[in-house]
Amino acid sequence: MRFGVVVFPGSNCEADCYYVIDKVLREDVDYVWHKEKDVSSYDCLVLPGGFSYGDYLRCGAIARFSPVMEAVTEFAREGGLVIGICNGFQILLEAGLLPGAMLRNTSLHFICRFVNLRVENASTPWTNRAEPGQVLRIPIAHNEGNYVVDPATHRRLVEEGRVILRYCDSEGEATPESNPNGSLDNIAGICNEGFNVFGLMPHPERASEEMLGSTDGLVIWESVIEHYRERG
Repeated sequence: MRFGVVVFPGSNCEADCYYVIDKVLREDVDYVWHKEKDVSSYDCLVLPGGFSYGDYLRCGAIARFSPVMEAVTEFAREGGLVIGICNGFQILLEAGLLPGAMLRNTSLHFICRFVNLRVENASTPWTNRAEPGQVLRIPIAHNEGNYVVDPATHRRLVEEGRVILRYCDSEGEATPESNPNGSLDNIAGICNEGFNVFGLMPHPERASEEMLGSTDGLVIWESVIEHYRERG
């Protein structure tokens, strides 16, 4: 499987993603510079975390206009696999590849710590190696992770099984106390209608080796590889 990790000016998690894909998963991976206009040679594109363009205006608002995003959008429309992590999720929202928007954390503070996540749908390209309701321990690191969306779209996301991850406690309960940023309905990750585009605020690449305190992030990476191989 061939991954492309998109690099925007201000990205700071591209090397983490590259390392996990290359050294831990042993899959092919390249960096994809933000001015690239052809991504057709890849099987999965990764939009990493960071502060693209310094987070000026809004998180992801400028990166959305990078030349590569036209190619990413076309890639996604043709069924290509795209995962946006943290700032990458914000970029997918700004580009209209996923619905909704991000506000500042309700605490108005940057939060960097491990959180618990409940897998809501385990039959997606991104979660097929998980069990429904499984609790994953993966870190977050963001200032704007407060996901919002209009009521009609929220209802559709829930009914269609497109809410993939929710913040929860260690027992799997999605409580207000376990919600680190005020996100609507404890939402931590969602998919598009085709389930080939996935955005999540937690960082699976930071939970992919024992030395980091958790390997739960491998569920995400290994699921997409499994999906690719089953698809042939």
